[in-house]
Amino acid sequence: MSADQKSAGELLAATVPMVKTLGLEFLETTAERAVVRLPDRPEYHNHVGGPHAGAMFTLAESASGAIVIAAFGDQLHRAVPLAVKAEIGYKKLAMGTVTATAALGRPAADVIATLDAGERPEFPVTIALTREDGAVTGEMTVVWTLRPHS
Repeated sequence: MSADQKSAGELLAATVPMVKTLGLEFLETTAERAVVRLPDRPEYHNHVGGPHAGAMFTLAESASGAIVIAAFGDQLHRAVPLAVKAEIGYKKLAMGTVTATAALGRPAADVIATLDAGERPEFPVTIALTREDGAVTGEMTVVWTLRPHS
């Protein structure tokens, strides 16, 4: 299977070792939405028995990367996606399995139009972290760019 034929989740698992280390499960990866799950494993727990903040950050950032690859994978021949900055807020105690749901904060067509104009686009991806009961335990925004190849 070539890189072009791999799903965004498979591509991330193959190229980002932390994705495999945490055993992240890519449930949905489209240009509109990415859903990624962090399994509940004792080795990922913090001092109160829930997933460590670093594991939840990685889960959310990985979901944002999955949607970026799904939305802009056809642009990889001319630009590399890079995270510019990230902000996360932990809202409630997360226990058990945690799921991250990511959405683009700017239409993909607008991002590509900016790239076509010779500019380096920036765009946000918003991510909600939820427990199995549906409660939102955290929210994250990652600002991405597509850096043209030199």
